[in-house]
Amino acid sequence: MLIRLLVQSLAVPKPDSSLSAVVVSGGKQYRVAPGDRILVDRLAAEPGSSVKLGRVLLFNDGAEIKVGNPAVDGLDIDAKVIAHRRGPRLESIRYKSKKRVRVHHGGRAHQTALEIIAVGGIGLPVEEKEGKEAKDKAKPKGRAEAAPKKKVTASKAKAGEAKAEVVEEDVETPKKTTRRTKKETK
Repeated sequence: MLIRLLVQSLAVPKPDSSLSAVVVSGGKQYRVAPGDRILVDRLAAEPGSSVKLGRVLLFNDGAEIKVGNPAVDGLDIDAKVIAHRRGPRLESIRYKSKKRVRVHHGGRAHQTALEIIAVGGIGLPVEEKEGKEAKDKAKPKGRAEAAPKKKVTASKAKAGEAKAEVVEEDVETPKKTTRRTKKETK
């Protein structure tokens, strides 16, 4: 009973939203609400796909609080995978002078960025875009797409003739020069 009261007092709802939940992913607990973005341990899912987090320990809808034993039955958290990235570098060093003790551990954790869509079936309205225009707007422009494309003014017949002309022309290729050492020059 004491643990239940302690959990209820720690899981205070976020001030901007009355709907929140405490969910477990990768052995860690996260307090989430619709629209939140969190970093969890790496999940086996492609970016852009949706994921369901099933272990909900606590659910608060503004009116009542449901505490699971160990988890609330029938509740899922719907999330969308944004990207996979690596966390900050964490290092630990142990050194003892004059004892030849030097231990160095370090690394970066593999993480997945999630955006919470719905908590227990209640979530933010989702806008669906249709058509080719929506795909073009959603695509970020890379180097290849941002560069202006070369204009092709010749028709296919003229392009064939142009290739033939290039073959007829003699193009001199620059000769490769090699470095010689002092021994080779003498």
